[in-house]
Amino acid sequence: MSKQKMYMRMITASLMRRRSRMLVALLAIAVGATILSGLVTIYYDVPRQMGAQFRNYGANMIMVATENGKTVTEDMMNSALEVIPEENIVGVAPYSYVTVRMRNIPIIAAATDLASAQKTSPYWFVTGEWPSASGEIMFGEEVAESLGMSIGDTIEVTFTPEITTGSAESTSGGDTADDESTADADTADGSAADEDTNIYMDFTVTGILDTGGNEEGYVFISLEDMALLTESEVTYDVVELSVSASSEELSSYVDEISALDAGVSSRLVKRVTQSETTVLTKLQALVLLVTIIVLMLTMICVATTMMAVATERRKEIGLRKALGAPNSSIVAEFMGEAILLGGIGGLVGSGLGFVFAELVSVNVFNSSINFQPALVPITIIVSVAITALSCMIPVRNATQVDPAIVLKGE
Repeated sequence: MSKQKMYMRMITASLMRRRSRMLVALLAIAVGATILSGLVTIYYDVPRQMGAQFRNYGANMIMVATENGKTVTEDMMNSALEVIPEENIVGVAPYSYVTVRMRNIPIIAAATDLASAQKTSPYWFVTGEWPSASGEIMFGEEVAESLGMSIGDTIEVTFTPEITTGSAESTSGGDTADDESTADADTADGSAADEDTNIYMDFTVTGILDTGGNEEGYVFISLEDMALLTESEVTYDVVELSVSASSEELSSYVDEISALDAGVSSRLVKRVTQSETTVLTKLQALVLLVTIIVLMLTMICVATTMMAVATERRKEIGLRKALGAPNSSIVAEFMGEAILLGGIGGLVGSGLGFVFAELVSVNVFNSSINFQPALVPITIIVSVAITALSCMIPVRNATQVDPAIVLKGE
């Protein structure tokens, strides 16, 4: 029998003779490894999860024309969007604002890509349906109440080119309050307008929008209907973007877009990005703190168990030392047991840790978590290291056993 096989037989036989105590140590290591693997998995997946959650609160980036009074064209928007990886873009909603008249009352009409607006502003609550066909319109709740409109009603919308003013106000509620520049609808009294220049279109109300923000004072139509109503090419006062990225990546996108000679400047919606960064930092700090505490408790449990094992084996150790066994052989045996326990506990904990992380992710974030294969060897190595470190004091006590005193039964 080789020396290595004999060494493994000694270790396994020693563990089996004290299986109840070793099972407690193994259980402690497995629990620690499970928490370590699970929380570290959550730690690295939290930015993605939190990013997905914060995308429900509206756009986190906007683009406007660099020059005051100018608007953003389709080509300008597409050039700027090339900076951002396509897979990171959740939604892009360009908005064009004009003043129209309904029942001789000036109202701001916001034209946008309605499908994209649902992605950038998923928090909008719509009673009824979003417009999906030409001639359909969505009223903000405030406008609907003032005009006495309800779902299914038809209304004539009048556009007069001479009195139209654009607006660079973002429609992501309070999140972009610092970036507003609302058109003055009161100038649209139509008193000096030539009736022959008016353009009329009939629209059917499909939904009533309730956001608790400025959007309730607008009506929303598609970009195609805006082009028909104004009989001109539609350009954008503001472009809202919902981008799945860290705050550092978002800042780099803003800098790159602003550096382009495309006539477009970009800036972050600070309330969304700052809140996301703050919550993410605190959550990651909490996960890290809990992981450290659990690992410390694991070390205490393993150290206590191994201390009890070393005490039980004092006579055995004394006899071995009396027969000439060096301290190195005793240390090697104890450390071998620790490494074996740490390896098994780490392996078990790696699998259970992913299950634990998946349960947390599903119940907290309502989405599955990404498996991190690199965490398996890391968890095993950390488990072995913690177990070996926990055995330092018991091993030190074991090597200080005096054979003469122990064999006399003292």
